[in-house]
Formats: sequence, C-alpha cells, structure tokens
Amino acid sequence: MTGRATIAALASGRPPSAVAVLRVSGPAAFAAAQALGGCLPAPRRAGLRTLRDPATGEALDEALLLAFPAPGSATGEDVVELHCHGSVAVVDAVLAALVAQPGVRLAAPGEFTRRAFDHGRLDLTQVEGLADLIEATTAAQRRQAAAQASGALSRAAGDWAARIVALRAQVEAVLDFADEGEVAALPDPAAGGALCALAAEIGSALAGAAGAERLREGLVVAIVGAPNSGKSTLLNALAGREAAIVSAVAGTTRDTIEVQAAFAGVPVTLVDTAGLRETADPVEAEGVARARARAQAADLVLHCAVDPPAGGWLGQPLLTMADRTGRPPGWQGGQLSVSALTGAGMAALRAFLADWAASAVPVGAPALVTRARQRDALAACHAALLDAMAVPDPVLQAEALRRAGHALGVLAGRADVEAVLDALFARFCIGK
Repeated sequence: MTGRATIAALASGRPPSAVAVLRVSGPAAFAAAQALGGCLPAPRRAGLRTLRDPATGEALDEALLLAFPAPGSATGEDVVELHCHGSVAVVDAVLAALVAQPGVRLAAPGEFTRRAFDHGRLDLTQVEGLADLIEATTAAQRRQAAAQASGALSRAAGDWAARIVALRAQVEAVLDFADEGEVAALPDPAAGGALCALAAEIGSALAGAAGAERLREGLVVAIVGAPNSGKSTLLNALAGREAAIVSAVAGTTRDTIEVQAAFAGVPVTLVDTAGLRETADPVEAEGVARARARAQAADLVLHCAVDPPAGGWLGQPLLTMADRTGRPPGWQGGQLSVSALTGAGMAALRAFLADWAASAVPVGAPALVTRARQRDALAACHAALLDAMAVPDPVLQAEALRRAGHALGVLAGRADVEAVLDALFARFCIGK
C-alpha cells in the first residue's frame, strides 16, 4: 500500500453550512496541510491557522487544523482535518488548493473507509454497519447499525475464530503426535462440550438474522383498489404530505408512487398503485399490471374499496370514504372503515400498521447478523461445525474446522470478497 496517492474531500454535509470539515489522508497529507496553513499543531490538538493558496499567497479562510499521525487515525494513514467556514466558495477554494499539491487528488466515493479497511482499522462487518448507519432512517435502524459499526459482530466472530483455532490445534495434535501417549489421550473435540457450545452460539446468532435484515431493508405496504377508491388520499394522509395527485378523474395514478414512513420504529415503503380495472389504454394497462406485481411482492396489501368488492379482497380490507358513505369509522369485524379526508378511523389504521410492523420485525436488542452476506458466511461456518460434530475421523474433523475458520474469514472480509468490496464502497458518499 506504499506509494498510494493522498486523497482529499469534504467530509461534512454539503455547503452552505456553519462549518465544513475537509479531510486529507495519505503520505502527503501533512505536507499539503503545511503548504496551506504553516506548521501543524501537536497531534490530536486543534490549532487555529490562516489558510493561504500556496500558488498566490491569497488568504482563503481561518480554520482549525487537526493532525492524526499514522497508524492512529481513522484510515490508518496520516490524516489532517481542516475545519473551515462552510460556504461554497471557501470549500471550493480550499479543496482546489489541496489537490494542487504534489501527490494529492480528490477522493472517490468510500475511499476513506476503504483505506481504513485495508489498514485493518475496520473489518468488513464494521464497514457494512457504517454504510447502514449513514442510510438509517429510524431509531431502530440507527441502533442496529451503530452496534454493527462499533464491532459487535467483529468481536463475536473474533472470539469464535479463536475457539475454532484452539479446536483445530487439538485435532491436529492428535493427528501429528498420535504415537505420543500424552497427546494421544487428548479428548475428541466432537465428544466434548466446546464444539457443541460454539455451534449453538452461532446458530443463535443466525436465528435473529431474518428480522435484522428486514429491519435494515424495511417493509413494503402496497395500497391497491379500484380507481377512485381513495388510494392516493390515503397515501397522502399516512405520509403527512401531498405525495400523490388526488383527482376525481379515474385512472389519474398510472404508475407506482413510493413514500417512506415508519411504524413502531420499522421503516416502511408505502406504495400507491394504479386503479385495478380493465382498460384499453395501454399506458394505464401497464400501470395496472405493475400494481398487481407490487401487490404480490409486498409484505402487506391494503385493499381500498368504498364497498366490499364483488371479486373479494386482495389483502387487508379497508373501507374508504366513510365521510361520504355514512359508514361509522373503525373496525367492523375484520374490515376497517376510514376517511382519509377527515381523519376518521386513521388512528386505528396507524395502530394496526404499528402492530403489524412490530410483529413482522421485532425491535429489541440489536442483532449480530444484519445482511444476507453475513448470514451466508456464518451459515457456512455453522454447517462446517455440525460436520465436525458428526464425524469421528480426526482428519475429517480437521477439514471441517478449517472450512469453519475460512467462512469466518469471509465474514470479516479477509477472503473471497473482492466483488463485494467494490459494490459496497461504491455506495458510500465522497468524503466517507
């Protein structure tokens, strides 16, 4: 990793803002910062400096500089942070002066985090947690992502890996020194409790994976029904804003409209769909086809109708427009009567959605496994441990334990993950 370019980028929010944080990482970071601000303050101490364009001597801004020598920095390289005033003009001028220095260029998306991974400051599960933390929209998502980013799964996997190494050493000692009485008397790992306990722990971690993945990805609620059944009005009421066009003209909604919401701390995508009816209009017909497809793929379908449909309900029955029909709002058997226009019955609908979301994605202590990639790697480890428990032959046990250890290497990002890395870091914003 020697000879790498030094990278610079805005690490805080897009200007204008009160303060902007610019980050520089790499072998030329200190020299570049000194070229603009003179001598650097002591490591990890802020110092006020006047930043000047080295090419012209023009004063660009008054800023706080902080220096973090390698390897004790966020990326594992020499890092400098420049805390400037957050105007567009200041940020542009300081960044331009930085990248004009020898060996310095603008950072690519996720490049700071990639360097932290490459230098062992973060493993892959922590990087994934950081990506989820950046994208979190609810408190439950934030708690789950923060636990991942802080290394909860990393620490557990490190403990599991150490125990697998100990078991492998025990098995291989039997293989290598079977003729020595002391070592030959070592117990079979599969017969003891250590291997069984390890497999049980990993199995328990896997058991919470499905709910954690759903919390990270969110749930989908499709709102379907005939034209003019109040779908768009209902979407707007649940979203708290005018997200969809409401019109008395049938067929106004011709494509799906998606709005993000949260119920019981679980992120939910509300999807307004085209009215379900037979039509000769090819554009509207395509909208109807998409509506049916979204309904089939959704976690929950709210079927809106002014009166019970002759063809039966497609999902949770929702009798709409109670203000026009005179029907009392609230539950009537398994059907909920509402008026999205007046708000009558909407509290009952929101309570129903909150109960449904909470049951679909129980929000408790943050789960260890939150992504399909993590689940697959840990499942491979678990299966290998079960194989080691099932065979009496120490040769086969050793091979199964080797596979278990390799799977944990994949989990942490130490093996077979190049394609995953490229896709993951491309999702990060520039400066992260």
